[in-house]
Amino acid sequence: MATMVIAAVVLVVVAGVVLYNRLIRSRNRVDTAWSDIDVQLQRRHDLIPRLVKAVDQYAKYERATLEAVTELRAEAMQVADIRARGRAEEKLSAGVERIIALAEDYPDLKASENFLNLQNELVETENYLQFARRYYNGSVRDYNTMTESVPSNIIARWFKFSMRDFFQKTSDEAANVPLVKLGSVE
Repeated sequence: MATMVIAAVVLVVVAGVVLYNRLIRSRNRVDTAWSDIDVQLQRRHDLIPRLVKAVDQYAKYERATLEAVTELRAEAMQVADIRARGRAEEKLSAGVERIIALAEDYPDLKASENFLNLQNELVETENYLQFARRYYNGSVRDYNTMTESVPSNIIARWFKFSMRDFFQKTSDEAANVPLVKLGSVE
């Protein structure tokens, strides 16, 4: 009888260690996925001043739009909370869309090699960002499921594993489209 009790205790301890390690692995996957998003957001943030400068050379009368996007960029870079960051990045994306739309009114800008290169880089960055966001949200989903599911929720509660927020658009409609609709670049 004593050996059965010892075996049961050992089994519970081993199961606890396995679940703890799975939670750690899942939490690290979420952190890595966020890092990927952060890299793409930083890349976008680095491209925006160059885009503003390129547009500014051609569209002197669009100062308010350019300044608004610059302010949105600064705001987005300061936000730490994931939900608030998602809202700030969505506003920034809309601002970038407005800048890109300005090219339609300025044929010289639209034909500028510098502008076209920046537009291509933004399209690429937005695509990477969309993939990184999907991976992050999938990682968060898996992690949150582990922290809520029996029996791993017991280990999660003991070791204070907390739920993570998704990084998503504020509207369902926005979540189903790319961040910036730049069209085709010739």
